[in-house]
Amino acid sequence: MLVACALGIERLALGRADRAGASGPVRVLRTGMGPRAAEQAVTRALAEPGMAGAFVVATGFCAGLAPGMHPGDLVVAEETRDPRGTVRCDGTALLADALARAVPGRTVHTGVLTGSDHVVRGHERAELRATGAVAVDMESAATLWTAVHGPADRTAGPAGRQVVAAVRVIVDAPEHELVRIGTVRGGISAFRVLRAVLPAFFDWHRSLLLPRR
Repeated sequence: MLVACALGIERLALGRADRAGASGPVRVLRTGMGPRAAEQAVTRALAEPGMAGAFVVATGFCAGLAPGMHPGDLVVAEETRDPRGTVRCDGTALLADALARAVPGRTVHTGVLTGSDHVVRGHERAELRATGAVAVDMESAATLWTAVHGPADRTAGPAGRQVVAAVRVIVDAPEHELVRIGTVRGGISAFRVLRAVLPAFFDWHRSLLLPRR
């Protein structure tokens, strides 16, 4: 499994997680910020020996778009969007259930996760919400697009293509805009939630590997 995040603080949170439930090798990749950095880093990682067919999860922090969202809420993407198109995610319901068990008491939202090439503020939230998206970040759409539509010489996952998912922790929302991650209570809350999500990824991974009946 390849777990991709952008920021050092996200890598720190994921690096402190318990990996006892993993059903195979897990690599946590820090891509750097922005869609271009994510595309380049994921392309390189999936071209490495042993990464053929790896399940790919984009994770980290995001901005919530819907009223009533709070820092520390989780977003599980049903699909990601960016100017290149849409990527459908795999096992969204399974992943949402696993996250609800891993982080009890936290709200788990599902829906469209849209991509941006900059930090979204103010009126842009409403504009993106009007497209049907529930959250926005700068790397998830690029990460999943690259995983699915990347180099043709890479072996696809068990569903006939790369198996992908995106899980983000809301660090700011319409009523809770933050300026700097980690310096306020909302950022600390989001960090703690992100530190707890890795076991849910392992549950999702195992569930999708089970034979279908």
